[in-house]
Amino acid sequence: MKADLHVHTTMSDGSDTFEEVLVQARERGVARIAFTNHDTTRGLDGAAALGARYGVQVTGGIEVSAYDFQRNRKVHVLGLGLREDAPALAALCGPLLERRNANSLWQLDRMVKAGLPVDVERALALGRASTCLYKQHLMAALTSEPYPSAAYRTLYRSLFKNGGICDRDIAYVDVRDAVRAIAEDGGLPVLAHPGQQDSYDLVPELVPLGLAGIEQHHPDHTPADHARCVQLAERYALACTGGSDYHGRFGSIPHVGFRVPQA
Repeated sequence: MKADLHVHTTMSDGSDTFEEVLVQARERGVARIAFTNHDTTRGLDGAAALGARYGVQVTGGIEVSAYDFQRNRKVHVLGLGLREDAPALAALCGPLLERRNANSLWQLDRMVKAGLPVDVERALALGRASTCLYKQHLMAALTSEPYPSAAYRTLYRSLFKNGGICDRDIAYVDVRDAVRAIAEDGGLPVLAHPGQQDSYDLVPELVPLGLAGIEQHHPDHTPADHARCVQLAERYALACTGGSDYHGRFGSIPHVGFRVPQA
């Protein structure tokens, strides 16, 4: 059975709806999908009902945008096995979504004032269909270049990185609070793509707080990352998970189930 336990939709910064993802999963033989939108569980109950219609098992999830304040770096934490009603996560992530939305509106205003040809109404419409406005929505309203293209990457970096006019970040939640909130809401906290964010050294610190898994299979992981995940999983009795980190047109991963092994 192929299971993709890391998928994003329009409820955060993905381009596809829950239903569009499930249709694709059925066509590609992916038997289980975990919807792990950033900082929200909104829509999970309806997604589970849709999954039953399409013959795809749906696992409720989240990907919390967190921060390790001791090491000054971003860390993502997946939560698996969640329901839409997740009060601890709502309390933790609600203010984060508000900060992200306000920052994205500021970035949109900067684009307009700089005279960039951004379609403001389209950007705002994409944000309304989500839980907040994301940079991906701003880029979709600014350029028709596909995400993987050099032109898209160059434009993105010039705006959002290295002192560009939209280069401003937000305050994230503490990674330890993220693990606790997921566990409090009955989910399984999983350290997301540790090879991408070099967060392996957090594992022994997060296990006592409830860390239950580590994302072994991810498109950014190398064979060395796979081996290190297995080593840590065996040492700390963690589950190894895998997912594509699919974002539709707003990401580089071509399809659901990409590089996810058969279970």
